[in-house]
Amino acid sequence: MDTLEALNTRATAKTYGQTAPSREHLAIVLQAAVRAPDHGRLRPWRFMLIEGGQRQKLGELLAASALRRIPGLSAGDLQRERDKALRAPLIIVVACRIVPGTKIPAIEQILAAGAAAQNILLALHALGYAAAWKTGEAAYDTEVKKALGFAADDHLVGFIYTGSGADATFAAGKAASVQDAMLEFPVA
Repeated sequence: MDTLEALNTRATAKTYGQTAPSREHLAIVLQAAVRAPDHGRLRPWRFMLIEGGQRQKLGELLAASALRRIPGLSAGDLQRERDKALRAPLIIVVACRIVPGTKIPAIEQILAAGAAAQNILLALHALGYAAAWKTGEAAYDTEVKKALGFAADDHLVGFIYTGSGADATFAAGKAASVQDAMLEFPVA
């Protein structure tokens, strides 16, 4: 798949298949991630792979986070939070560790980590995998960050869910339109 085809055909998956990307493919995907634009070459991105039994542990963190936000959450709702971590055979956590004391604003460092996440999605797609970029309120929960080994002031940019693509389903909806995104430069 060439670059423009990957850019123009990538879609958000709803289901991912049962097989995680191979280690060889993950190496390619993560190499693509670190080629993201990065003002100041600070390389603020961090990546974590969550797979196998680690997904159950993440599910417990998601449920605990939901319970902190909404005390008295029903058992069914707590189970739905736990099950989020089991949607795909692999979750790639993308985070930003702000490099302090530089002229590069924090927002630009976060955007660099976001660009790395986009490169991950495109590389996965080019290799035939299904993927989706998720966040949710747990991504902003200091206790979740700490439990994953991040600092409280790190930013969890996203959880990228991915799998083999076999039997994957994709989110329906109207494709984005360039016309809807374009603005005119003010003349006056």
